[in-house]
Amino acid sequence: MQHLCLLAAVGVTRHKSKELSRKQSQQLELLESELRKEIRDGFAELQMDKLDVVDSFGTVPFLDYKHFALRTFFPESGGFTHIFTEDMHNRDANDKNESLTALDALICNKSFLVTVIHTLEKQKNFSVKDRCLFASFLTIALQTKLVYLTSILEVLTRDLMEQCSNMQPKLMLRRTESVVEKLLTNWMSVCLSGFLRETVGEPFYLLVTTLNQKINKGPVDVITCKALYTLNEDWLLWQVPEFSTVALNVVFEKIPENESADVCRSISVNVLDCDTIGQAKEKIFQAFLSKNGSPYGLQLNEIGLELQVGTRQKELLDIDSSSVILEDGITKLNTIGHYEISNGSTIKVFKKIANFTSDVEYSDDHCHLILPDSEAFQDVQGKRHRGKHKFKVKEMYLTKLLSTKVAIHSVLEKLFRSIWSLPNSRAPFAIKYFFDFLDAQAENKKITDPDVVHIWKTNSLPLRFWVNILKNPQFVFDIKKTPHIDGCLSVIAQAFMDAFSLTEQQLGKEAPTNKLLYAKDIPTYKEEVKSYYKAIRDLPPLSSSEMEEFLTQESKKHENEFNEEVALTEIYKYIVKYFDEILNKLERERGLEEAQKQLLHVKVLFDEKKKCKWMARVFQWSSTALHQTHLHFTKEL
Repeated sequence: MQHLCLLAAVGVTRHKSKELSRKQSQQLELLESELRKEIRDGFAELQMDKLDVVDSFGTVPFLDYKHFALRTFFPESGGFTHIFTEDMHNRDANDKNESLTALDALICNKSFLVTVIHTLEKQKNFSVKDRCLFASFLTIALQTKLVYLTSILEVLTRDLMEQCSNMQPKLMLRRTESVVEKLLTNWMSVCLSGFLRETVGEPFYLLVTTLNQKINKGPVDVITCKALYTLNEDWLLWQVPEFSTVALNVVFEKIPENESADVCRSISVNVLDCDTIGQAKEKIFQAFLSKNGSPYGLQLNEIGLELQVGTRQKELLDIDSSSVILEDGITKLNTIGHYEISNGSTIKVFKKIANFTSDVEYSDDHCHLILPDSEAFQDVQGKRHRGKHKFKVKEMYLTKLLSTKVAIHSVLEKLFRSIWSLPNSRAPFAIKYFFDFLDAQAENKKITDPDVVHIWKTNSLPLRFWVNILKNPQFVFDIKKTPHIDGCLSVIAQAFMDAFSLTEQQLGKEAPTNKLLYAKDIPTYKEEVKSYYKAIRDLPPLSSSEMEEFLTQESKKHENEFNEEVALTEIYKYIVKYFDEILNKLERERGLEEAQKQLLHVKVLFDEKKKCKWMARVFQWSSTALHQTHLHFTKEL
């Protein structure tokens, strides 16, 4: 009997083992089949996919000069924008108070200003942030005196070279740790704003537009911003659901802003069935802009979408009573597929009634394409759904990085070459001037290593100016930069800087994909950059009068652009904070006796002004109190 039981147990075990092996084999075959399909599809996409590059995108939405300048001067301090851009046209040019006029005259004393800057930089609590702010306040205060500002830049750069000569000259201008380094960034922004707008702006905007277009061809998770099409592996959406394109017939309500008969109010728009309603709105708005060359007259949060089915209409929302709720209470955002919208469906764009519906602020309680690890969830009808994605291998989708690169490649190269081009065989004045200045300083210091000068030029222009622009299109255009676009532009900016590097890249199979992506292109770009630097050096030098004329014209362009009084006031705050240290330094320096007297006079004027303001507030308070007492006494009578 025991033998029979043992035989039976062995038989059952063998059967279960065979059954398990069979199921595992089936799962492995299925996984292998899916892998082969994904790899084959990725290969086919690289060979066949075509991106319709936008040839016409309407007017490039350039920011005006002052907003461009302020975003580059104060990239992390948006609060300064308002105080520097108040309407200057209503201000009397002679209305500047005596204390600010005296301070303005004092900072136009080169020896005084350089002494102040060096003294401030020796103070332990004068932080890197303070140095950047001081440099930007100074740029605004001297915005209409660019010839003088340039001479200050020269002196401070020479002084910085003296500091670096005892250490490693190749590190000069590499970081923003001094006033002069931020001042150089600002100076480049001011002097290259015309070149940026006239030569680089359009290819840069085309790159951002084309990149957005490619990203939107595939799924984008609205919560995490990860996408199937990207240049950055960190932003790769590899838990990819099955998706398909849905062609919609979109009809726009007529609004007063678009009364023109030329405006087409019925257009075809391609969306994905995995797009949220909010994403569909964005694609509809972009299609309207591409079709009509001008934006729709309402903002995204002011419009709603309605599905037209015969005589019935259904409003489409990211969250409504039909939304799927997961077991852990997380709400899955509604998509085009959720509403079972098919090809050719008619969608009406209408203006929302105030407070009719509001756009949802997504949080950890929502999900879109990337599902949480819950085993199952149920919809409002009680139907059960699997919550986990099928097993996926991230590396299967790395071809999408290459696909995205291929899609934007021609546009990217056009942008790069517009940056290191010489229109009409002439370099922008600021670049030619500063590069010649660096060459002259290297010669004076008997620096024979050509790599040092190459690195100085690279640190002063591409690293200090162009990378900042490439990573921040919102500094140049009236657009919003999404986190995903930011990730892609970081890869592009890295490739751009690699083109200027003198170090040969030693990349192996384990190198980051962000480096490998442009590895084959970098050698070509490096040769172009070397030719660019050589071409600039070979150009005839600018005469002093030519450079001075250019700076004078730039100064005139920006008269009354900014409130210089605010900048002067902010500069004085730093001076008064370290007043004793500055005064002691002036006392020890020869030839600054007059500047010392002027500084003391400026302080007296500011103190009197402060006292007058205090007295005015006291008088105002006293008058108000007296008036209230009078009213109370009258009421009692």
